[in-house]
Amino acid sequence: MMKKMILAVLALGMFASSCSSDDDNKSSVNSNLTLNLDGLEALGSDFVYEGWIIVEGSPVSTGTFSSVDFPQTFSVNSEQLDMATTFVLSIEPAVDSDPSPAATKILAGDFSGALASVDSNGIVANFSASTGSYILATPTDTDDTNEDSGVWFLDNSSGSAVAGLDLPTLTDGWKYEGWAVLDGTPISTGTFTDPALADNNATTSIFKGDAGNGPSFPGEDFLQNAPTGITFPTDLRGATIVISVEPSPDNSPTPFTLKPLAHVVPSDAAVHTTISMGVGPTAVVSGSVTRN
Repeated sequence: MMKKMILAVLALGMFASSCSSDDDNKSSVNSNLTLNLDGLEALGSDFVYEGWIIVEGSPVSTGTFSSVDFPQTFSVNSEQLDMATTFVLSIEPAVDSDPSPAATKILAGDFSGALASVDSNGIVANFSASTGSYILATPTDTDDTNEDSGVWFLDNSSGSAVAGLDLPTLTDGWKYEGWAVLDGTPISTGTFTDPALADNNATTSIFKGDAGNGPSFPGEDFLQNAPTGITFPTDLRGATIVISVEPSPDNSPTPFTLKPLAHVVPSDAAVHTTISMGVGPTAVVSGSVTRN
């Protein structure tokens, strides 16, 4: 099954120019394709979900949708649907002049008879073995009285700093993002693809101090330019630290539905001390697709 899914992903990228509509050179008779998916979230006005079936190695669109209320049924060319080997769900711009699938694919699964069980494990990444740790510290300023206002995803328990996140490599179209949720408000620590390197905003963050960019790992000091309703410096004890998986391009300034790691900072947490994260609220999205 995994081999077929990988071939399907390659088909979506390599054979994009051969995308066809439901009635291209096919019978006009249609059948139903029913999606029953769990864990998806609304994408806002700028993006939509789009279903694809893989027919003779090429992707064929089954239609777009915005609502995440299921089940949903689509009318698809019967001959193509009967020949389909795999179903894939992608995230697409709402106004999209490109008929080929975007890189951001969130669900996939092979048909077995009339049913395809789909999930994000093989098409985004499998987070079942993911682990994480972090420290509280503010290395980007020279004030040692506000060390509880920064979070850095590293492990210094051996005496030397190493990557604190053990995460799988994401497929194209996805990035990781760190968050601190303060009084219900999620504030980004930055996006990254490699947990052993600094995140993408290490040199440009508006939150960090003025004494440097911090260690070469993902993280953030919350020291200035606080969002409305939040005061910096702050105390991250009691806040929730989250690692999410975000579409790229991103559909929203808030965390996406995939959150493989999360942890509430203990009220007695010590600064400069490694703290282990736990499993997040959503490590996989899944569902079923039925043709009839």
